[in-house]
Amino acid sequence: MRIGHGYDVHRFAENRKLILGGVEIPCEKGLLGHSDADVLCHALMDAMLGAAGLPDIGKLFPDNEERYRGADSVRLLEEVTQKLRQAGWRLSNADCTIVAQQPKMAPHIPDMKRILAAAAGGEEGSVNVKATTEEGLGFTGEGLGIAAHAVVLLEQIS
Repeated sequence: MRIGHGYDVHRFAENRKLILGGVEIPCEKGLLGHSDADVLCHALMDAMLGAAGLPDIGKLFPDNEERYRGADSVRLLEEVTQKLRQAGWRLSNADCTIVAQQPKMAPHIPDMKRILAAAAGGEEGSVNVKATTEEGLGFTGEGLGIAAHAVVLLEQIS
């Protein structure tokens, strides 16, 4: 078994959709990024890749390649899952945390968990998602952006 940690952060931007864990969340602003800027998917992918000893998402899906402009991060997570399988690994479980002052995440978490578990090749319930604020502190607390952390456990495919 192997453990990995992933972290990602994006700032808010006008005229962008807010997508987290593959779910479009109603919000005045979205997150700025080359892809859809889904920080939750990005943190999960980096945790999985790190646990497997593979290159991070910046190497696999560089932001200077046009083919990844506006990319659906859930589709990228599916690609990462395939790379892990080819390397002999599968997701055992993941624990993810969204750090955002707003908007409220609770209504969307069940869908995030379902979408991420399916894309990561895990069983139902293998991906946990929770959210927290920073009580007004730091860039997320000031409402300037959103961050996400993910910790995963991979197991070798026998």
